[in-house]
Amino acid sequence: MAGTVLVTGGFGLVGSATVRRLSELGRTVVVADLESPANRTAAENLPAGVSVRWVDLTDEDQTARMVAEVAPEAIIHLAAIIPPAIYKNRTLARRVNVDATATLVRIAESQPTPPRFVQASSNAVYGARNPHSVTGLETADMPMKRSDLYSATKADAESIVRASSLEWVVLRLGGVLSVDPKAIPFNADALYFESLLPTDGRMHSVDVRDVAWAFAAATTADVVHEILLIGGDDSHKSLYGEITPALAAARGLAGGLAPGRKGNPDSDEDWFVTDWMDTTRAQEALQFQHYSWQDMIDESRRNAGVSRYALQIAAPLIRAVLKRRGAYWRQPGQYADPWGAIRRKFGDPSPDS
Repeated sequence: MAGTVLVTGGFGLVGSATVRRLSELGRTVVVADLESPANRTAAENLPAGVSVRWVDLTDEDQTARMVAEVAPEAIIHLAAIIPPAIYKNRTLARRVNVDATATLVRIAESQPTPPRFVQASSNAVYGARNPHSVTGLETADMPMKRSDLYSATKADAESIVRASSLEWVVLRLGGVLSVDPKAIPFNADALYFESLLPTDGRMHSVDVRDVAWAFAAATTADVVHEILLIGGDDSHKSLYGEITPALAAARGLAGGLAPGRKGNPDSDEDWFVTDWMDTTRAQEALQFQHYSWQDMIDESRRNAGVSRYALQIAAPLIRAVLKRRGAYWRQPGQYADPWGAIRRKFGDPSPDS
């Protein structure tokens, strides 16, 4: 049986699903994450046999002790700050997403038996993507482009991992979604962020359970030194303006979201950092695609239960409230301005130099 897998950020959306998948496979799993009340509670519900190390990965001494004691055969590095929270603290974003990755890689390289290092990246590394001017799908060999703080930190972290002496694998994730209504935050920041995205921007979604399957497989598959693109099957290639309303409707909120704005077809920069991907090689190597878009919609509807009926009644009121809290409420202009909207609400989104 394969040895211990260390999962950083193991209490996050992808981390929790990945830990469950590894446990199902009978792997020995150690979760590394920050100690917090929420994570303490989550730790009480971990699968049998999964252990936890409370650690701040920005602290080199803590990290070195943990890796030496766990002696993992593989590290799945998921710990990161993602949008929209990343735009609120640029300094912390770089410390967590880039500097901590460099520290962990350096420590892993120094082990008596260096582990395989599976890096969680994002298709954000391709930068802003105008669907009116780009053609084809994103591929592993396309150049990276730093369009914002998030794409910059993920690209920098990738570069560190790929320059290492480790047996590395990079998984670039699309838009990770869950059928569990409690898994993804439904708060003011999240709703504002959803409203600022160009409705005709392309997003390649994927069920978090399929992502977990991919990460687990990447710890043993013959994929060393490969970059693999992790998105759902072809049914997951959608536009932003289609995805959120469909999920909302499945949960009972049909017509409850105010319409957003389309992107500017004449600008290649005023778009968010997502697009459709070529997942052929990743699927061939990892066999991870199991849930279609329709599967997710159907399961979301079932999981919503009786709350769907209350939301149906409240949909008009919710729509009116969300319209006034949206990114473009009383904002001039015809097209979406994602970077301007992020700057107004969260902070400077520009990439680090």
